[in-house]
Amino acid sequence: MSKEEVVLTREGLAKLEAELEELKVVGRRELAARIKLAISYGDLKENSEYHSAKDDQAHMETRIQILEKMITKARIVDAGSLSASTVQIGSTVVLHDKEFDEKVEYQIVGPAEADVLENRISYESPLGKELLGKAVGAVVSVTAPMGIIQYEVLEIRI
Repeated sequence: MSKEEVVLTREGLAKLEAELEELKVVGRRELAARIKLAISYGDLKENSEYHSAKDDQAHMETRIQILEKMITKARIVDAGSLSASTVQIGSTVVLHDKEFDEKVEYQIVGPAEADVLENRISYESPLGKELLGKAVGAVVSVTAPMGIIQYEVLEIRI
């Protein structure tokens, strides 16, 4: 995979496109209104509302540029081309955490859509790297701050 490309699932691409649309349409309009209101307060040198709105505008425009670049460089992982025989980007994996004797489930995604709270881990993460290419029954070990954690692959879904 090229360092330039951004690996995304179709769902991940849709989320980025929705965020971009929201920022361009709603975000820009709201910030323009904030700036206009702040200008009406007078002296811009000591106008904290104006400076705050301008800072927010700069952050938003930076985020818009990042999203546009990510969408342009996107490589979509097609679920139709995946196999459930080994873990791949786009796979959902059910693991047995041997230390805590519990089942955990993760979807392997690109770094741009990784979200631990939604059980979506990057293929570049320590666990993601270890899981890629593994089959059901494989045991992987991951070094964590609290020591080595072992997981057994119980199930692979597309």
